[in-house]
Amino acid sequence: MLNTGMYLRHISRDKFLYFMIIPGLLFFVIFKYVPMYGIIIAFKDFRISRGVFASPWVGLKHFQRFFSSPDFSQVMINTTIISLYKLLIGFPIPILFAILLNEIRSIYFKRTVQTIAYLPHFISWVVIGNLVLILLSPKTGLISSMITAVSGIQVNLLMDPKYFRGVLVVSDIWKEMGWSAIVYLAALAGVDPTLYEAADIDGASRGRKMWSITLPSITNVILIMLILRVGRILDAGFEQVLIISNPLVNSVAEIIDTYVYKMGMLQAEYSYSTAVNLFKSVVGLIMVLFVNFLAKKWEG
Repeated sequence: MLNTGMYLRHISRDKFLYFMIIPGLLFFVIFKYVPMYGIIIAFKDFRISRGVFASPWVGLKHFQRFFSSPDFSQVMINTTIISLYKLLIGFPIPILFAILLNEIRSIYFKRTVQTIAYLPHFISWVVIGNLVLILLSPKTGLISSMITAVSGIQVNLLMDPKYFRGVLVVSDIWKEMGWSAIVYLAALAGVDPTLYEAADIDGASRGRKMWSITLPSITNVILIMLILRVGRILDAGFEQVLIISNPLVNSVAEIIDTYVYKMGMLQAEYSYSTAVNLFKSVVGLIMVLFVNFLAKKWEG
């Protein structure tokens, strides 16, 4: 009873703050949790005419079909490789960008760089994707023309499976690097300046201060962002791949999300596509729990 009374007093004291979170909670309940009842069609032979609840149960039939499908290995390999590339290459770059940006002393130059870096995030993949297609056009594209002028070889980056994944990774980093760095810049703003003053007295170089003070000070934030990113390990970029890819690179570009889109929306196999997407979500949940466990072991 004592704890209950204490909680009630806290709620009464901060009642306006609790009122402020009601819209956010309603959003998640209405648009995130209520639609989750549709997950059951992954275990049913769903027919639109019969509805969700009247459709017959089939158990794990659609999961077994996916695991035994010849598309399973290709889709999983493509999704995993693209996601790992984006994680291993794309995750550290915003951290490095934020640290370097934090070292800039000119406020005007710093804000200019920030604005330029943030801008691509607010542009949709429809625009970014078409811009990439224009820049990498083998005959008229600016980047393709530069590569041809330097190497003397005409390379079609968009239609060669050897280069296509690199195009996906680089374009994704360019689009999201500035926005992802915001969290790290906010964390860097909270670093105790007296640590840098003490390092200056000891004669530490700027690089040593970044390595010994700046980076350790934001380790917890890095771990949190890593956990969230690993939870989306199978999100390889649906819109990006759908817009930029073409049949010639389908062998290295077909990912789970585009596969679900084709099977669900184009072929109307709703139960099968739901089962595939549910499998992806379960893998993401397992990865979040696993990385969170490792992070607690490492950092406490």
